Amino acid sequence: MSNISSNIKFLRKKKGLTQQQFADQVNIKRSLVGAYEEERAEPKYDLLKKLAVFFDITVDDFINETIDEKWAPKPKGNPANLRVLSISVDKDDNENIELVPMKASAGYMNGYADPEYVAALPKFNLPMFTGGTFRAFEIKGDSMLPLPSGSIIIGEYVENWGDVKPAETYVVVSKSDGVVYKRIGNKFKDQKTLKLVSDNPVYEPYEVSGEDILELWKAKAFISTQLPQPTPEPTMESLTNMMTQMQRSISKMQGNN
Repeated sequence: MSNISSNIKFLRKKKGLTQQQFADQVNIKRSLVGAYEEERAEPKYDLLKKLAVFFDITVDDFINETIDEKWAPKPKGNPANLRVLSISVDKDDNENIELVPMKASAGYMNGYADPEYVAALPKFNLPMFTGGTFRAFEIKGDSMLPLPSGSIIIGEYVENWGDVKPAETYVVVSKSDGVVYKRIGNKFKDQKTLKLVSDNPVYEPYEVSGEDILELWKAKAFISTQLPQPTPEPTMESLTNMMTQMQRSISKMQGNN
């Protein structure tokens, strides 16, 4: 018996519901409840999400855990609470890099765990990205200048949030903020929250709770259609400032000796 079928049966009985009562409350046919519990069919992803909400558990636990009297959910926001990730593969069974365009970021919030949705995203492969799971996100806004709006960040999936390193950049997918690209300001395990910092100082840092976060992707590379401008020729003023700074450094070193 699969986890899903046994979990539905256990959780239904724990609520003290008959198959008919349960079917009425989740608005499905009683015959479907019997088919699910007897492993003659499995609910589609949209119904799984609905059932997870009904039983107040995560979809990941519903699919992967054996829920019984001894089972207890991991605390929300626990960095060790590993997650299920939907991916797509090419004809040679190699993982694709799926692209989440800017216009699809809102839909990604609902479909990120749906294999059919992920499989329908644009996808590509790059030879330098192997041995991990990667996804590309088109970012918007000027909060991470000098990266311009419309740049594509290629991120590697972070399975354990305790591995997140401060001062490095990540794509953070959260319920309240959607898809954002930010620099991390603290270790997740210290406070069960993440401080998100923009490279553009105009934007104030802010915090997001572990319960609000859906996915984390460590930035590995970016793609942009805007090429960097050439470095301007040094001016007399900049050369003078550089020499002054060098003299101060030398004087400080001599003073220490």
